[in-house]
Amino acid sequence: MTLAFYLSAVVAVIATALTITRLHAIHALLYLTVSLLAVSLVFYTLGATFMAALEVIIYAGAIMVLFVFVVMMLNLGSRAIEQERRILKPGTWLGPGILSLLLMVEFGWLLAEAPVRGTAVAHFEPKEVGIALYGPYLIAVELASILLLGALVAAYHLGSREPGRRET
Repeated sequence: MTLAFYLSAVVAVIATALTITRLHAIHALLYLTVSLLAVSLVFYTLGATFMAALEVIIYAGAIMVLFVFVVMMLNLGSRAIEQERRILKPGTWLGPGILSLLLMVEFGWLLAEAPVRGTAVAHFEPKEVGIALYGPYLIAVELASILLLGALVAAYHLGSREPGRRET
């Protein structure tokens, strides 16, 4: 488990560094996805399986789809076809593909090595979750809702512009 933790951490750091240094937005998003998957594996090795699953589902899944959608939406114009041709070259996917393959092999190895054990599952009623969210975590929930509302307004504003019209 310790080797898997350090290997995942190294992949996360490398992928994050490559995310920062890429000039093309799609390349950066690919490396960011690999980084998020590596962080998920770090959570898994630390025993936080729920956080690992949330990392994959929410960040590597939903948020990255949103990022790719926004990049594609803003990438309109005469150069869009040429940029898509460059994105679809196999060399573009080589780095993220190798790092993702390394993570998949490592995850498979961890699953094969892990002892089979029963886990205790805690059951929570929806009322208890609501009390927890709107009790001690009220400010965090409200800040997240304000952030999402701001993102929604910004996405609407970016998507509703007319192509030939300039904003002043």
